[in-house]
Amino acid sequence: MPNGGPPNDPFATQTIASDVDCHGRHAGYAAIELAGYWQHESDPVWIEMRPETGEGVMLRNDNRPDRVGFLVVTDLVAGDDPAEWSAQVFAARLGEYRKAQITLTDESRMIFTVKVGFMRRSVEWTRVSEVPAEADDG
Repeated sequence: MPNGGPPNDPFATQTIASDVDCHGRHAGYAAIELAGYWQHESDPVWIEMRPETGEGVMLRNDNRPDRVGFLVVTDLVAGDDPAEWSAQVFAARLGEYRKAQITLTDESRMIFTVKVGFMRRSVEWTRVSEVPAEADDG
């Protein structure tokens, strides 16, 4: 099948590295998958991680709806450990992208860790099956 087929189609997308499949998993390691929807630990923010394109895009932000579509993660690359990736992650407090380590501690928990000088800041995300519909204010 040509590229762009259904997400479960193994021929649908190109791999980002020879030993990584279209979902960001190392060959032979299917226990943890990065692709999918994630909700911020404390803010009403949802992103979709897209390892096949090396990105994480904001799908919903109740505090800043103008940021929907914003690339939160760029330059996503799988690490040697099947549960770790490196990327550029937008650090909102700094207003710029910073190098980050992305770690999946299990199937439902993702952590972005950004180092700034001698300090490290981690942000936790929880996997969700879908991004909830926005509440109707009217």
